[in-house]
Amino acid sequence: MTRGVYSVLLLLLSPLIVAYLAFRAFKSPDYRGRWGERFGLMRLKQTDVLIHSVSMGETLAAVPLIKRLMKQHPQLSITVTTTSPTGSAEVIKAFGDSVQHCYLPFDINLCVSRFIKQVNPQLCVIMETELWPNLLHYAKKNNTRLVLANARLSQKSADKYHKQMGLSLPMLTALDAIAVQTEAESARFAALGANTASLHVCGSLKFDIQIDDSKYQQAHTLRADWQRSQAPVWVAGSVHPGEFDMMLQAHKKVLEQYPDALLIMAPRHPEQFNVAAVTTAQQGLNLARRSMNEAVDGHTQVLLGDTMGELLMLYGAADIAFIGGTLIESGGHNPLEPAAMGLPVSVGPHHWNFAEITHLLEQAGGLTVVNNADELADMLLQLFASAELHDKAAKASLAVVSQNRGALQKQFEIVEQQLRLTDLIT
Repeated sequence: MTRGVYSVLLLLLSPLIVAYLAFRAFKSPDYRGRWGERFGLMRLKQTDVLIHSVSMGETLAAVPLIKRLMKQHPQLSITVTTTSPTGSAEVIKAFGDSVQHCYLPFDINLCVSRFIKQVNPQLCVIMETELWPNLLHYAKKNNTRLVLANARLSQKSADKYHKQMGLSLPMLTALDAIAVQTEAESARFAALGANTASLHVCGSLKFDIQIDDSKYQQAHTLRADWQRSQAPVWVAGSVHPGEFDMMLQAHKKVLEQYPDALLIMAPRHPEQFNVAAVTTAQQGLNLARRSMNEAVDGHTQVLLGDTMGELLMLYGAADIAFIGGTLIESGGHNPLEPAAMGLPVSVGPHHWNFAEITHLLEQAGGLTVVNNADELADMLLQLFASAELHDKAAKASLAVVSQNRGALQKQFEIVEQQLRLTDLIT
């Protein structure tokens, strides 16, 4: 498929895009406004640098890079775009009105061309692998230099790109620099036709996670308030429908041996909070909802983490973490946050989005791959029963994070190099 065919198909499908937005808006209030931004209809100011950070995870990784850029070059004007309300919330929380912020328009040619013409960036930094044919085409047509930062490319994604070389090759060759996370991913980009001179192995920005001491203190205080200072506590983070029942089944097995154990279950998407609450009630477990400030006492068996921006702190209040999206075929989420909090981590077999990071943690002994609820329960019980095994895994997690820091400096240098080529800095 070529970009022209892709653009026509996307235009024909635009009524379905509107229907999709309406469906999301029905399920989640966060999608009920700002539709104009998604179609490039917002009035925007010209800025020097455009940074696209997709959703919450990519935005959290981008924040230190953006802050370094703002500190080193305060004269630069910056626009930050996301595609999700959670990512948007993180941008507003981190930068307020010190950057221009909006949703990135859908990749419909008329919408994207208007957006690029208005913002007119000299440099565009795209986080991870959020590549859109029309966005890159019109940015290149605008003589915008293009950087793919913190780039990751699983073998599954590489296979998909390979099947659509008419779309993928022009995008990859348009990139002026690719700051890739691992050697394996660099090889995948090269095999797809990316210019090898543009490839730089830098590690993952997510290893450079900085945890504020207040989060540890808040987590410690919460656990004491929950009357669980000595009782087992585990977190199922970023879990999806299809995994809720499995988490609860595993927790029931834990409760058989540890009646005072607490599960903190944090669904990935806000629109699934109520589904998770209903599922927990149907399983006959005592539930408290974080969003409603419901008290967690000695009788509470499950705390529903149905708030935004608290998951890192909730990891700090636990002993062990499971990362969702991995017992279903979703590709999984970032295991580094609980690892950086010093927790043993567990994932299911479908973790291709973070395959290399998962492998590093597993190889070091900080992570365990489980295939179902029974294996998850067995792993939890084993670590709860042995402080020695738990502490060994926790130290391994922390060591992996510590040993792989440094990506921020490397990727910042690549961004600066491209800025010099635009004459925005000397």
